[in-house]
Amino acid sequence: MTIRNWIKFFFNALIIGGIVTAIIGLIVRWEFFSQYLSDGEYLEFLGAFVWMIFLGFTMSVVAQMGFFAYLTVHQFGVNLFKSLTLWNWVQLLIIVVVLFDLVFFRFQLTAGNTGRTLLYITLLVSLLAVSIVTAYFKAKWTKKHTLISALFFMIVITTLEWLPALMVRSGNIDSWVTILLFPLLAVNAYQLLMLPKYNRQSDEDKARLDARKKARKANVKTAKAK
Repeated sequence: MTIRNWIKFFFNALIIGGIVTAIIGLIVRWEFFSQYLSDGEYLEFLGAFVWMIFLGFTMSVVAQMGFFAYLTVHQFGVNLFKSLTLWNWVQLLIIVVVLFDLVFFRFQLTAGNTGRTLLYITLLVSLLAVSIVTAYFKAKWTKKHTLISALFFMIVITTLEWLPALMVRSGNIDSWVTILLFPLLAVNAYQLLMLPKYNRQSDEDKARLDARKKARKANVKTAKAK
């Protein structure tokens, strides 16, 4: 990927992370934001909203680091197992282990807290739904064998990026766990689906640049011949 296209890719992902976090944060923590509006403290409201946007920028950077780390891990896995089919089976096994760990250890669901249980079931369904839809379109737009890798990235890597929030135990952590999941999902889905587009644009830019160089060389040779 060329530097210009990488910059576009980076800032588009950054904007997506900021917008999604601000919107989800406004919805999930509306009681917090509404206090500023009811008290007429509009600058404080704006400051809190901007802070949410910058939190989204941070989550976007985390997601982008995770994406490029996964590209390395994926290539390492293919080389290690000498077969894409075998590597896909390994990825499926890891997906099952990660989902089991989420449900039985990270979420820490209890029968006495129905509201929290429903929240985390909703988050799990959101994670799976976005992952499945993204993987479907990834396989449809590129190659069928990318389906498992796309699922692995969307479920396992997103969960690893989300893990620090899940490991915190405090009074209002559930709201932050909710807020932080959706920018990670949005940015990861964007990266997975849009990377081929930017790679194609980079190839086209390189081809045009090579054509210009050849044209200049041809012009120089023609001028010397005259």
